[in-house]
Amino acid sequence: MNTEKVTARRLTAEQVSELGLQDGIFVSAEMDDLPLDCFAPAFLTEPGKNFEGGSFAVRTIFGKEIHVLPDNVEERGIWIADKTGEEVEVLKSAGVLLNLALFVPDGNRDSLDALYGAARDAFGAGIVQRWSEEAVAVPDVKIDLYEEPARGRKNNPQSRDRRALDIYPTRVRFLEPSDGWKFVVEPHKEVVDDTPTI
Repeated sequence: MNTEKVTARRLTAEQVSELGLQDGIFVSAEMDDLPLDCFAPAFLTEPGKNFEGGSFAVRTIFGKEIHVLPDNVEERGIWIADKTGEEVEVLKSAGVLLNLALFVPDGNRDSLDALYGAARDAFGAGIVQRWSEEAVAVPDVKIDLYEEPARGRKNNPQSRDRRALDIYPTRVRFLEPSDGWKFVVEPHKEVVDDTPTI
């Protein structure tokens, strides 16, 4: 966990009500009810003067929205950077969560383990983790993907746009057609250039 020491002070609900959307604050960094003993950079979801009842909605830089009662001594409250305050620990940076779908030709357990091992070697054993794994056998074929208007004459090549040629069917699962269009999938055909040459 990458953290840094920041000098900050805790705000009262009255002080928070004077803040705007651009004011950087710090709130508890707990994630998914997992308490972390540090703070996360955050911003109010709307100007402080718009909140009522002493509860403020904030969004951390990690995209998590939480409600905080600054005057509740049982909560960790809302903090702001201040040289006259006390030293607190703040999460410094965020990583990137990648959800990967990998196609492994002739994939078996050994090749998947080798792929997983290579990723751990590249990024660190504590970084790369298998959260869920779905091993699905797919035919090692390629297709051509086109789009055509969702309404109109069917099988009209003139109204068809090329979306992707020479791709695997599994990739289509992660694509969405353009608005008002639908996908047309055909077996891949090699493009033969029969232009006469001199």
